[in-house]
Amino acid sequence: MPLGPDSTERIARARGDLRMGVPVVVGGLVVAAAETLTPDRLTALRGLGGAVLAITARRAATLKARPYDGDIARLRLPEDVGPDWVRSVAEPADDLAKPLLGPFVALRGGDAAAHRAAIGLAKSAQLLPAVLAVEVADPTALADAEGLTRVTLAEAAAALAEETHLAEVVSARVPLAVSRAGRVHVFRPADGSEEHYAVEIGSPPRAEPVLARLHSACFTGDLLGSLKCDCGAQLNAALAQMGAEGAGVLLYLNQEGRGIGLANKMRAYSLQDQGFDTVEANHRLGFEDDERDFRIGAAILREMGFSAVRLMTNNPAKIEMMRANGIEVTDRVPLKVGHTAENARYLATKAEKSGHLL
Repeated sequence: MPLGPDSTERIARARGDLRMGVPVVVGGLVVAAAETLTPDRLTALRGLGGAVLAITARRAATLKARPYDGDIARLRLPEDVGPDWVRSVAEPADDLAKPLLGPFVALRGGDAAAHRAAIGLAKSAQLLPAVLAVEVADPTALADAEGLTRVTLAEAAAALAEETHLAEVVSARVPLAVSRAGRVHVFRPADGSEEHYAVEIGSPPRAEPVLARLHSACFTGDLLGSLKCDCGAQLNAALAQMGAEGAGVLLYLNQEGRGIGLANKMRAYSLQDQGFDTVEANHRLGFEDDERDFRIGAAILREMGFSAVRLMTNNPAKIEMMRANGIEVTDRVPLKVGHTAENARYLATKAEKSGHLL
């Protein structure tokens, strides 16, 4: 049996390398995350050939750059710029103070599949979705010579598209304020990403629809009591209702900030302080409205033996995704709590632009 990493493990290594600023090889490209790029590595990448900065079409729209590749844009790197310029293209914090970063020369034609996959890897590493990329003639030889993690284009595309397998690691009884009959299950993804949790209240029968809540982690709302969102109030209300009924399951999914991670969520908050709403802030960062993978919730429910739920949600997309992934939703249970003066605009935006039933 070989001791070296398989494709899933190489993808996990690639994510970790990008977070630390180490370039990786994706298909025929050597790529580095714009967010963690250093002067020395920028110089080394320039030495390999013509470098381009790949960004999402969302970010390109903010910069008035041409996304000739549809969902992404490839911008030629000017010869006289350094890592600060690269980060300023990826990071919108100073967009209003320094609005004229261009003009940009956007590439058209050629195959952008590897650039697209590299941006996907940066997203999955919870970095800003922008990468510096250089095409090389012999990527395998370069990876071997420099000790870089190499993934094929097929491996990268599959990792980003396929559902991640989750396995239950352990469960234990945890008496809760809402119910002494509480049990916490820990699920670990095979791809090395963050673990997810299921809080089971009572002993809900597997053959009947279970009162369920898919709750995305919110450090600021759940732990700090932030008034900018309704997350903490929804978490507490969902558990309280499950406790009152004597049965239920709350999935606590580590998909902070609608799947963009806490650092990027704080970047979005900073943009909201500049006057942008939550959707506009995500787009300026280069993300979609919602980057979460609801297939994870469906997979955990199936692993626990549930096939039907009474879903506590205001978000129709969750219902659609559950049904698309084999979980019957017999009833939608509204969860309208936590309205404050501070989150009024946030909730209005979710209703207007994301279709939440508020």
